[in-house]
Amino acid sequence: MVALLLLLMLQVFPLSAQSPAAAFPALEPDPQAAEFARRGQAGPYTWQDLAEISLWASGADAGASPARGQASYRALIAAAAEELQNAADLPQNEQERGEYVLTFMHKKFLKSYSALQTRIDTILSNGRYNCVSSAVLYLILAEAVGLEVKGVMTRDHAFITVYAGGEAAGGIDVETTNPYGFDPGNRRDFHDDFGKLTGFAYVPARNYRDRTTIGALELVSLILHNRIADLESRKRFAEAIPLAVNRASLLAGRKDGVSSSIFEDPEKDLVDRLLNYGVSLISAGKEEEGLRWATLASGKYPDAERWQEFISAAEGNRMVKLANRISKADQAEGILAALDQAEAEKRLPAKRAQELRNFVILKTATLLSAGAGHDWLAGIAWLEASVARYGADPRLEQEIKNYRSNRAIDFHNLFAAAFNKKNYNEANRILREGLAEFPDNRQLQNDRNTAEKAGVMRN
Repeated sequence: MVALLLLLMLQVFPLSAQSPAAAFPALEPDPQAAEFARRGQAGPYTWQDLAEISLWASGADAGASPARGQASYRALIAAAAEELQNAADLPQNEQERGEYVLTFMHKKFLKSYSALQTRIDTILSNGRYNCVSSAVLYLILAEAVGLEVKGVMTRDHAFITVYAGGEAAGGIDVETTNPYGFDPGNRRDFHDDFGKLTGFAYVPARNYRDRTTIGALELVSLILHNRIADLESRKRFAEAIPLAVNRASLLAGRKDGVSSSIFEDPEKDLVDRLLNYGVSLISAGKEEEGLRWATLASGKYPDAERWQEFISAAEGNRMVKLANRISKADQAEGILAALDQAEAEKRLPAKRAQELRNFVILKTATLLSAGAGHDWLAGIAWLEASVARYGADPRLEQEIKNYRSNRAIDFHNLFAAAFNKKNYNEANRILREGLAEFPDNRQLQNDRNTAEKAGVMRN
Protein backbone atom coordinates (compact mmCIF):
# COMPACT_ATOMS: atom_id res chain seq x y z
CA MET A 1 0.00 0.00 0.00
CA VAL A 2 1.31 3.44 -0.93
CA ALA A 3 2.30 5.62 2.07
CA LEU A 4 0.77 9.09 2.23
CA LEU A 5 2.98 12.20 2.36
CA LEU A 6 2.87 14.51 5.38
CA LEU A 7 2.24 18.13 4.31
CA LEU A 8 4.14 21.17 5.62
CA MET A 9 2.20 23.74 7.65
CA LEU A 10 1.92 27.45 6.96
CA GLN A 11 3.80 29.81 9.25
CA VAL A 12 2.79 33.09 10.93
CA PHE A 13 5.29 35.89 10.35
CA PRO A 14 6.75 38.10 13.13
CA LEU A 15 7.98 41.66 12.45
CA SER A 16 11.27 43.20 13.56
CA ALA A 17 11.97 45.24 16.71
CA GLN A 18 14.13 48.13 18.07
CA SER A 19 15.77 48.89 21.39
CA PRO A 20 16.90 51.45 24.79
CA ALA A 21 17.54 57.30 28.81
CA ALA A 22 18.34 61.90 29.36
CA ALA A 23 18.06 65.10 31.37
CA PHE A 24 16.56 67.54 28.93
CA PRO A 25 18.36 70.71 27.77
CA ALA A 26 17.01 74.08 28.91
CA LEU A 27 14.29 75.70 26.80
CA GLU A 28 14.39 79.14 28.41
CA PRO A 29 16.64 81.66 26.62
CA ASP A 30 19.37 83.57 28.39
CA PRO A 31 17.78 86.91 29.44
CA GLN A 32 20.69 88.66 27.73
CA ALA A 33 19.37 87.50 24.35
CA ALA A 34 16.16 89.51 24.76
CA GLU A 35 18.14 92.46 26.13
CA PHE A 36 20.44 92.45 23.09
CA ALA A 37 17.39 92.23 20.79
CA ARG A 38 15.81 95.24 22.52
CA ARG A 39 18.91 97.35 21.98
CA GLY A 40 18.57 96.92 18.23
CA GLN A 41 14.96 98.07 18.33
CA ALA A 42 15.98 101.31 20.05
CA GLY A 43 18.49 102.23 17.33
CA PRO A 44 21.60 100.99 15.50
CA TYR A 45 23.99 98.85 17.50
CA THR A 46 27.20 100.53 18.60
CA TRP A 47 30.49 98.78 18.10
CA GLN A 48 30.58 98.21 21.87
CA ASP A 49 27.19 96.48 21.63
CA LEU A 50 28.44 94.29 18.82
CA ALA A 51 31.58 93.37 20.77
CA GLU A 52 29.49 92.36 23.77
CA ILE A 53 26.95 90.39 21.73
CA SER A 54 29.61 88.60 19.69
CA LEU A 55 31.46 87.47 22.82
CA TRP A 56 28.19 86.30 24.36
CA ALA A 57 27.35 84.41 21.15
CA SER A 58 30.83 82.90 21.19
CA GLY A 59 30.23 81.47 24.64
CA ALA A 60 32.97 83.45 26.34
CA ASP A 61 32.32 82.72 30.00
CA ALA A 62 32.03 85.90 32.06
CA GLY A 63 32.62 83.93 35.24
CA ALA A 64 35.56 81.86 34.10
CA SER A 65 38.60 83.85 35.20
CA PRO A 66 39.79 87.45 34.96
CA ALA A 67 42.07 86.47 32.10
CA ARG A 68 39.44 84.57 30.13
CA GLY A 69 36.11 86.21 30.90
CA GLN A 70 33.97 88.38 28.65
CA ALA A 71 35.07 91.54 30.46
CA SER A 72 38.69 90.73 29.67
CA TYR A 73 37.93 90.09 26.00
CA ARG A 74 35.83 93.23 25.74
CA ALA A 75 38.80 95.13 27.15
CA LEU A 76 41.03 93.67 24.41
CA ILE A 77 38.58 94.75 21.71
CA ALA A 78 38.19 98.20 23.28
CA ALA A 79 41.98 98.61 23.41
CA ALA A 80 42.26 97.61 19.73
CA ALA A 81 39.49 100.05 18.78
CA GLU A 82 41.23 102.83 20.70
CA GLU A 83 44.54 102.01 19.05
CA LEU A 84 42.90 102.27 15.65
CA GLN A 85 41.07 105.48 16.47
CA ASN A 86 44.28 107.12 17.70
CA ALA A 87 46.57 105.79 14.98
CA ALA A 88 48.53 108.69 13.48
CA ASP A 89 48.38 107.15 10.00
CA LEU A 90 44.67 106.24 10.04
CA PRO A 91 43.51 107.42 6.59
CA GLN A 92 40.79 110.03 6.22
CA ASN A 93 39.68 108.47 2.95
CA GLU A 94 37.01 105.88 3.81
CA GLN A 95 38.13 103.31 1.25
CA GLU A 96 41.72 103.52 2.45
CA ARG A 97 40.52 103.38 6.05
CA GLY A 98 38.61 100.18 5.30
CA GLU A 99 41.77 98.57 3.94
CA TYR A 100 43.76 99.91 6.91
CA VAL A 101 41.40 98.14 9.34
CA LEU A 102 41.84 94.83 7.50
CA THR A 103 45.64 95.11 7.60
CA PHE A 104 45.56 96.12 11.28
CA MET A 105 43.33 93.20 12.20
CA HIS A 106 45.58 90.65 10.51
CA LYS A 107 48.73 92.04 12.06
CA LYS A 108 47.28 92.26 15.56
CA PHE A 109 44.93 89.30 15.89
CA LEU A 110 44.55 86.90 12.95
CA LYS A 111 47.24 84.24 12.88
CA SER A 112 45.88 81.10 11.20
CA TYR A 113 42.77 80.14 9.29
CA SER A 114 40.64 77.34 10.77
CA ALA A 115 37.43 76.49 8.91
CA LEU A 116 35.34 75.77 12.03
CA GLN A 117 36.73 78.49 14.31
CA THR A 118 33.76 80.83 14.50
CA ARG A 119 34.27 82.33 18.01
CA ILE A 120 35.54 85.84 18.74
CA ASP A 121 37.08 84.92 22.11
CA THR A 122 39.18 82.27 20.35
CA ILE A 123 40.52 84.83 17.86
CA LEU A 124 41.57 87.02 20.77
CA SER A 125 43.18 84.17 22.68
CA ASN A 126 45.07 82.27 19.97
CA GLY A 127 44.54 84.01 16.60
CA ARG A 128 42.64 81.22 14.87
CA TYR A 129 39.72 82.40 12.71
CA ASN A 130 37.30 81.57 9.92
CA CYS A 131 35.20 83.72 7.59
CA VAL A 132 32.48 84.39 10.18
CA SER A 133 34.67 85.22 13.16
CA SER A 134 37.00 87.41 11.08
CA ALA A 135 34.05 89.21 9.44
CA VAL A 136 32.47 89.94 12.84
CA LEU A 137 35.74 91.28 14.24
CA TYR A 138 36.19 93.46 11.15
CA LEU A 139 32.61 94.73 11.55
CA ILE A 140 33.31 95.80 15.14
CA LEU A 141 36.61 97.53 14.39
CA ALA A 142 35.33 99.19 11.20
CA GLU A 143 32.31 100.56 13.08
CA ALA A 144 34.70 101.84 15.76
CA VAL A 145 36.45 104.06 13.20
CA GLY A 146 33.25 105.37 11.68
CA LEU A 147 32.87 103.17 8.60
CA GLU A 148 29.49 102.07 7.29
CA VAL A 149 29.65 98.31 6.82
CA LYS A 150 27.29 95.37 6.37
CA GLY A 151 27.65 91.63 6.39
CA VAL A 152 27.22 89.48 3.31
CA MET A 153 26.57 85.76 3.23
CA THR A 154 26.37 83.11 0.55
CA ARG A 155 25.47 79.46 0.97
CA ASP A 156 28.78 78.61 2.60
CA HIS A 157 30.68 81.87 3.12
CA ALA A 158 30.53 85.21 4.92
CA PHE A 159 32.36 88.49 4.26
CA ILE A 160 31.90 92.26 4.56
CA THR A 161 30.86 95.13 2.33
CA VAL A 162 32.20 98.62 3.13
CA TYR A 163 30.18 101.58 1.88
CA ALA A 164 32.85 104.22 1.31
CA GLY A 165 30.97 107.43 0.62
CA GLY A 166 27.66 105.94 1.75
CA GLU A 167 25.45 103.20 0.34
CA ALA A 168 24.59 105.28 -2.70
CA ALA A 169 28.23 105.10 -3.76
CA GLY A 170 28.10 101.30 -3.86
CA GLY A 171 29.84 98.80 -1.66
CA ILE A 172 33.37 97.41 -1.65
CA ASP A 173 33.67 93.74 -0.75
CA VAL A 174 36.17 92.70 1.91
CA GLU A 175 37.43 89.12 2.16
CA THR A 176 38.32 89.28 5.84
CA THR A 177 40.11 85.93 5.83
CA ASN A 178 42.88 87.39 3.66
CA PRO A 179 45.12 90.31 4.64
CA TYR A 180 44.92 91.48 1.00
CA GLY A 181 41.20 90.80 0.70
CA PHE A 182 40.02 94.41 0.48
CA ASP A 183 38.17 94.88 -2.83
CA PRO A 184 39.11 91.45 -4.26
CA GLY A 185 40.21 91.53 -7.88
CA ASN A 186 42.22 94.74 -7.63
CA ARG A 187 45.98 94.62 -7.50
CA ARG A 188 47.92 96.38 -4.78
CA ASP A 189 51.49 97.54 -4.36
CA PHE A 190 53.35 95.22 -2.03
CA HIS A 191 56.23 96.62 0.04
CA ASP A 192 58.78 94.88 2.18
CA ASP A 193 59.46 95.91 5.78
CA PHE A 194 61.71 98.74 4.59
CA GLY A 195 59.08 100.29 2.33
CA LYS A 196 60.60 99.02 -0.89
CA LEU A 197 58.13 98.13 -3.64
CA THR A 198 58.55 94.41 -4.33
CA GLY A 199 55.51 93.55 -6.46
CA PHE A 200 51.77 93.17 -6.18
CA ALA A 201 49.54 91.26 -3.83
CA TYR A 202 46.49 90.05 -5.69
CA VAL A 203 43.35 88.41 -4.36
CA PRO A 204 41.14 87.16 -7.20
CA ALA A 205 37.56 88.36 -7.27
CA ARG A 206 35.10 85.63 -6.36
CA ASN A 207 31.89 84.86 -8.14
CA TYR A 208 29.55 85.23 -5.18
CA ARG A 209 26.38 83.41 -6.17
CA ASP A 210 23.21 83.89 -4.16
CA ARG A 211 24.78 86.61 -2.05
CA THR A 212 22.57 88.15 0.63
CA THR A 213 23.30 91.37 2.46
CA ILE A 214 22.65 91.02 6.17
CA GLY A 215 22.66 93.40 9.12
CA ALA A 216 25.10 93.50 11.99
CA LEU A 217 22.95 91.35 14.28
CA GLU A 218 22.44 88.69 11.63
CA LEU A 219 26.16 88.54 10.98
CA VAL A 220 26.92 88.15 14.68
CA SER A 221 24.21 85.49 15.00
CA LEU A 222 26.10 83.39 12.43
CA ILE A 223 28.50 82.62 15.28
CA LEU A 224 25.66 80.82 17.03
CA HIS A 225 24.50 79.25 13.77
CA ASN A 226 27.95 77.80 13.10
CA ARG A 227 28.38 76.56 16.67
CA ILE A 228 25.02 74.80 16.41
CA ALA A 229 25.94 73.22 13.07
CA ASP A 230 29.28 72.04 14.46
CA LEU A 231 27.65 70.44 17.52
CA GLU A 232 25.01 68.70 15.44
CA SER A 233 27.62 67.39 13.01
CA ARG A 234 29.22 65.70 16.03
CA LYS A 235 25.82 64.41 17.20
CA ARG A 236 25.87 66.60 20.32
CA PHE A 237 22.25 67.60 19.79
CA ALA A 238 21.45 68.35 23.44
CA GLU A 239 24.27 70.92 23.62
CA ALA A 240 22.98 72.65 20.48
CA ILE A 241 19.53 73.31 21.98
CA PRO A 242 20.42 76.21 24.35
CA LEU A 243 22.34 77.92 21.53
CA ALA A 244 19.37 77.58 19.19
CA VAL A 245 16.99 78.91 21.86
CA ASN A 246 19.26 81.93 22.42
CA ARG A 247 19.63 82.55 18.68
CA ALA A 248 15.86 82.56 18.15
CA SER A 249 15.41 84.98 21.05
CA LEU A 250 18.21 87.23 19.79
CA LEU A 251 16.68 87.48 16.31
CA ALA A 252 13.03 87.65 17.40
CA GLY A 253 12.65 91.44 17.40
CA ARG A 254 14.31 92.38 14.10
CA LYS A 255 12.56 95.10 12.15
CA ASP A 256 13.61 93.95 8.69
CA GLY A 257 13.51 90.37 7.48
CA VAL A 258 16.40 88.87 5.55
CA SER A 259 15.74 86.80 2.44
CA SER A 260 17.63 83.72 3.53
CA SER A 261 16.52 80.36 4.91
CA ILE A 262 18.92 80.89 7.82
CA PHE A 263 17.11 84.05 8.94
CA GLU A 264 13.57 84.00 7.53
CA ASP A 265 12.04 82.15 10.48
CA PRO A 266 14.39 81.72 13.48
CA GLU A 267 11.71 79.92 15.48
CA LYS A 268 11.17 77.37 12.71
CA ASP A 269 14.92 76.82 12.68
CA LEU A 270 14.75 76.36 16.45
CA VAL A 271 12.04 73.71 16.08
CA ASP A 272 14.33 71.94 13.61
CA ARG A 273 16.97 71.76 16.32
CA LEU A 274 14.43 70.57 18.91
CA LEU A 275 13.27 67.84 16.55
CA ASN A 276 16.84 66.81 15.75
CA TYR A 277 17.43 66.25 19.45
CA GLY A 278 14.19 64.29 19.67
CA VAL A 279 15.16 62.13 16.70
CA SER A 280 18.51 61.43 18.37
CA LEU A 281 16.59 60.06 21.37
CA ILE A 282 14.54 57.79 19.13
CA SER A 283 17.69 56.66 17.30
CA ALA A 284 19.18 55.72 20.68
CA GLY A 285 16.09 53.63 21.47
CA LYS A 286 14.78 56.16 24.01
CA GLU A 287 11.28 56.57 22.63
CA GLU A 288 9.64 57.31 25.96
CA GLU A 289 12.13 60.11 26.62
CA GLY A 290 11.45 61.36 23.12
CA LEU A 291 7.73 61.52 23.87
CA ARG A 292 8.34 63.38 27.12
CA TRP A 293 10.64 65.77 25.26
CA ALA A 294 7.94 66.39 22.64
CA THR A 295 5.39 67.19 25.33
CA LEU A 296 7.79 69.63 27.00
CA ALA A 297 9.23 71.33 23.90
CA SER A 298 6.08 71.46 21.75
CA GLY A 299 4.24 73.26 24.54
CA LYS A 300 6.79 76.08 24.44
CA TYR A 301 7.64 76.06 20.73
CA PRO A 302 4.60 74.69 18.87
CA ASP A 303 4.51 73.42 15.33
CA ALA A 304 1.51 71.11 15.24
CA GLU A 305 2.23 69.21 12.05
CA ARG A 306 5.91 68.48 12.62
CA TRP A 307 5.54 67.64 16.31
CA GLN A 308 2.67 65.28 15.46
CA GLU A 309 4.83 63.55 12.88
CA PHE A 310 7.60 63.15 15.45
CA ILE A 311 5.22 61.92 18.15
CA SER A 312 3.76 59.34 15.78
CA ALA A 313 7.22 58.04 14.92
CA ALA A 314 8.27 57.83 18.56
CA GLU A 315 5.00 56.23 19.65
CA GLY A 316 5.17 53.79 16.76
CA ASN A 317 8.69 52.71 17.68
CA ARG A 318 7.68 52.38 21.32
CA MET A 319 4.75 50.16 20.44
CA VAL A 320 6.84 48.01 18.12
CA LYS A 321 9.28 47.53 20.98
CA LEU A 322 6.47 46.58 23.37
CA ALA A 323 4.95 44.23 20.83
CA ASN A 324 8.25 42.48 20.22
CA ARG A 325 8.55 41.81 23.93
CA ILE A 326 5.42 39.66 23.96
CA SER A 327 6.39 36.21 25.16
CA LYS A 328 3.04 35.12 26.61
CA ALA A 329 -0.41 35.44 25.15
CA ASP A 330 -1.78 37.13 28.26
CA GLN A 331 0.50 40.14 27.65
CA ALA A 332 -1.45 41.15 24.53
CA GLU A 333 -4.37 42.85 26.23
CA GLY A 334 -2.18 45.46 27.96
CA ILE A 335 -0.43 46.34 24.70
CA LEU A 336 -3.65 46.49 22.73
CA ALA A 337 -5.10 48.82 25.36
CA ALA A 338 -2.00 51.06 25.06
CA LEU A 339 -2.37 51.10 21.27
CA ASP A 340 -6.06 51.97 21.51
CA GLN A 341 -5.23 54.83 23.87
CA ALA A 342 -2.42 56.13 21.64
CA GLU A 343 -4.77 56.17 18.66
CA ALA A 344 -7.57 57.84 20.64
CA GLU A 345 -5.14 60.54 21.86
CA LYS A 346 -3.87 61.13 18.29
CA ARG A 347 -0.35 60.01 19.18
CA LEU A 348 -0.62 57.40 16.45
CA PRO A 349 -2.43 57.76 13.11
CA ALA A 350 -5.16 55.20 12.59
CA LYS A 351 -3.32 53.35 9.82
CA ARG A 352 -0.16 52.92 11.89
CA ALA A 353 -2.20 51.89 14.94
CA GLN A 354 -3.92 49.23 12.86
CA GLU A 355 -0.60 47.91 11.54
CA LEU A 356 0.80 47.59 15.06
CA ARG A 357 -2.45 46.18 16.44
CA ASN A 358 -2.44 43.50 13.76
CA PHE A 359 1.14 42.67 14.62
CA VAL A 360 0.20 42.17 18.28
CA ILE A 361 -2.86 40.11 17.38
CA LEU A 362 -0.93 37.90 14.96
CA LYS A 363 1.96 37.37 17.34
CA THR A 364 -0.47 36.43 20.10
CA ALA A 365 -2.19 33.98 17.78
CA THR A 366 1.20 32.39 17.12
CA LEU A 367 1.82 32.03 20.85
CA LEU A 368 -1.64 30.52 21.43
CA SER A 369 -1.20 27.96 18.69
CA ALA A 370 2.44 27.15 19.43
CA GLY A 371 3.63 23.86 20.84
CA ALA A 372 3.95 20.33 19.62
CA GLY A 373 0.21 19.90 19.17
CA HIS A 374 -0.40 23.25 17.43
CA ASP A 375 -3.65 24.40 19.05
CA TRP A 376 -4.95 26.07 15.90
CA LEU A 377 -8.42 26.32 17.41
CA ALA A 378 -7.14 28.63 20.16
CA GLY A 379 -5.47 30.81 17.53
CA ILE A 380 -8.59 30.86 15.37
CA ALA A 381 -10.78 31.80 18.35
CA TRP A 382 -8.41 34.68 19.22
CA LEU A 383 -8.31 35.94 15.64
CA GLU A 384 -12.07 35.77 15.24
CA ALA A 385 -12.59 37.59 18.55
CA SER A 386 -10.15 40.29 17.37
CA VAL A 387 -12.09 40.78 14.11
CA ALA A 388 -15.29 41.05 16.12
CA ARG A 389 -13.60 43.61 18.40
CA TYR A 390 -11.91 45.82 15.82
CA GLY A 391 -13.86 45.13 12.64
CA ALA A 392 -13.12 43.38 9.37
CA ASP A 393 -9.47 43.33 8.36
CA PRO A 394 -8.07 41.51 5.31
CA ARG A 395 -4.81 40.58 7.04
CA LEU A 396 -6.53 38.97 10.02
CA GLU A 397 -9.14 37.30 7.87
CA GLN A 398 -6.42 35.80 5.67
CA GLU A 399 -4.67 34.52 8.76
CA ILE A 400 -7.86 32.86 9.96
CA LYS A 401 -7.95 31.04 6.60
CA ASN A 402 -4.30 30.06 7.07
CA TYR A 403 -4.98 28.71 10.54
CA ARG A 404 -7.97 26.75 9.29
CA SER A 405 -5.82 25.34 6.52
CA ASN A 406 -3.16 24.45 9.08
CA ARG A 407 -5.76 22.64 11.18
CA ALA A 408 -7.01 20.73 8.13
CA ILE A 409 -3.41 19.79 7.35
CA ASP A 410 -3.06 18.49 10.90
CA PHE A 411 -6.03 16.18 10.30
CA HIS A 412 -4.40 14.96 7.10
CA ASN A 413 -1.02 14.41 8.76
CA LEU A 414 -2.57 12.49 11.67
CA PHE A 415 -4.66 10.44 9.24
CA ALA A 416 -1.62 9.71 7.07
CA ALA A 417 0.47 8.62 10.06
CA ALA A 418 -2.26 6.24 11.32
CA PHE A 419 -2.98 4.96 7.80
CA ASN A 420 0.69 4.25 7.09
CA LYS A 421 0.90 2.31 10.37
CA LYS A 422 -2.23 0.33 9.28
CA ASN A 423 -4.09 1.65 12.31
CA TYR A 424 -7.24 1.95 10.24
CA ASN A 425 -9.71 2.48 13.05
CA GLU A 426 -7.75 5.48 14.24
CA ALA A 427 -7.31 6.68 10.67
CA ASN A 428 -11.09 6.46 10.14
CA ARG A 429 -11.81 8.38 13.37
CA ILE A 430 -9.40 11.19 12.46
CA LEU A 431 -10.66 11.45 8.90
CA ARG A 432 -14.33 11.62 9.93
CA GLU A 433 -13.57 14.32 12.52
CA GLY A 434 -11.66 16.30 9.95
CA LEU A 435 -14.38 16.03 7.29
CA ALA A 436 -17.02 17.05 9.83
CA GLU A 437 -15.11 20.28 10.40
CA PHE A 438 -13.86 20.78 6.84
CA PRO A 439 -16.26 18.97 4.48
CA ASP A 440 -15.02 20.87 1.41
CA ASN A 441 -11.30 20.45 2.05
CA ARG A 442 -9.82 18.89 -1.06
CA GLN A 443 -6.95 17.14 0.72
CA LEU A 444 -9.27 15.45 3.21
CA GLN A 445 -11.59 14.45 0.35
CA ASN A 446 -8.59 12.87 -1.37
CA ASP A 447 -7.75 11.06 1.87
CA ARG A 448 -11.29 9.67 1.94
CA ASN A 449 -10.93 8.44 -1.64
CA THR A 450 -7.63 6.78 -0.73
CA ALA A 451 -9.22 5.04 2.27
CA GLU A 452 -12.23 3.91 0.20
CA LYS A 453 -10.04 2.50 -2.55
CA ALA A 454 -8.02 0.64 0.03
CA GLY A 455 -11.26 -0.80 1.43
CA VAL A 456 -10.63 0.52 4.90
CA MET A 457 -13.20 3.33 5.00
CA ARG A 458 -16.06 2.39 7.35
CA ASN A 459 -19.39 3.99 8.06
